[in-house]
Amino acid sequence: MAKAKSAYVCTECGAEYRKWQGQCTSCREWNTLSEVRLAAARPGAAAASPAARGGYAGALTREVVDLANVDLSEVPRLSSTFAEFDRVLGGGLVPGSAVLLGGHPGAGKSTLLLQTACKLAQGRGVLYVTGEESLSQVAMRAHRLQLPTQGLKMLAETSVETILAVAEREQPEILIIDSIQTMHLEDIASAPGGVAQVRESAAALTRFAKQSNTVLLLVGHVTKDGSLAGPKVLEHMIDASLLLEGGADSRFRTLRGQKNRFGAVNELGVFAMLEHGLKEVKNPSAIFLSRTEEQAPGSLVMVVWEGTRPILVEVQALLDDSPLGNPRRVAVGLDANRLAMLLAVLHRHGGLFTGDQDVFLNVVGGVKVLETSADLAVLLAVVSSLQSRPLPRELVVFGEVGLSGEIRPVPSGQERILEAAKHGFTRAIVPRANAPKRAPEGMEVVAVDKLADALEAL
Repeated sequence: MAKAKSAYVCTECGAEYRKWQGQCTSCREWNTLSEVRLAAARPGAAAASPAARGGYAGALTREVVDLANVDLSEVPRLSSTFAEFDRVLGGGLVPGSAVLLGGHPGAGKSTLLLQTACKLAQGRGVLYVTGEESLSQVAMRAHRLQLPTQGLKMLAETSVETILAVAEREQPEILIIDSIQTMHLEDIASAPGGVAQVRESAAALTRFAKQSNTVLLLVGHVTKDGSLAGPKVLEHMIDASLLLEGGADSRFRTLRGQKNRFGAVNELGVFAMLEHGLKEVKNPSAIFLSRTEEQAPGSLVMVVWEGTRPILVEVQALLDDSPLGNPRRVAVGLDANRLAMLLAVLHRHGGLFTGDQDVFLNVVGGVKVLETSADLAVLLAVVSSLQSRPLPRELVVFGEVGLSGEIRPVPSGQERILEAAKHGFTRAIVPRANAPKRAPEGMEVVAVDKLADALEAL
């Protein structure tokens, strides 16, 4: 019997080492190496591989093809029955693709996939594999959500070998695994959820999806910091990585694409968690703009670009005299380091000192703003709170602020202005390069070059 070998894999970057060490030399992280037991090669394993024995239907070709002769015909996509889900996926599910859906416990991952599976099963072959719940528990949830259950094939199993055998027999168009952390291979001598089991199980399932042209949907857990649990190499195996976010105190859920080989990345889909499951939100801006009638200092609406569409969100700033020697800088939904940089720009080029103030910043609705178009809106909200002067409710702002105080243009400026005009805003402060030649009817567009110009325009 061949001796089993081991390797040490970094859970952050996927780098492998022959022996354990405290720091990963690739990503410079400490205490991230985990032992992985490698299965010994068995005699005749190559002959027993799927490709050698005929394999799954539609096995990948081994012929060398000139790139110029590759067929460029559009791959037909399968609709998930959710327009917001399709938007994040880039237009729908691609046959032969592997999609990883992550999220915190209770975010609604299983609910979203169960709703999708029940609706797709009415006209397509769907196999739903559950490793965390029994079949009766899944049936109870489907009954509570009032979903059509006819035609959906269920399997309660955690062995990858058994799942692949059933899938090869049933030949489903969509295969759902809930979740990848519960799957295990017999040849891997470690517990389910470990680095080796997650990596090899995902590799085996993804290989089957590619060879059989099956859509593979994997559910993944997340760690405390919000990243997907398991080895980092798992994200390189799959075609799309989606993250479902939403706190327990909010009924809204946001689905964001972190990686997508078939569409735009950082696309955002918005859902509402209701009594009968997740319901897609057609107009997210209307939800994020549910403001009070009373005007308050530090509140301002900005236009951010999420994937392929503009969304209007409200940013709030609160400044207060700090009793501490080192005033606090707290940003929820924004980068705290960028906030500190913007406050320095405000002092240097706007003449307003905030070094003795605690600065608290919040993006309403739990939205995480990742782009720099929020810079100007953040600074104007800070100025409004610092001087205790409310800003007009009909004002909308966007633009990037440079270290020298210049207001830089942002992508898709025309579309942002049109979206604001659609929601009834009558005044906009934008970078001069984003100012349209002809403003929308009923809207005044103020173009600015410097931070001082924007402060004067208030």
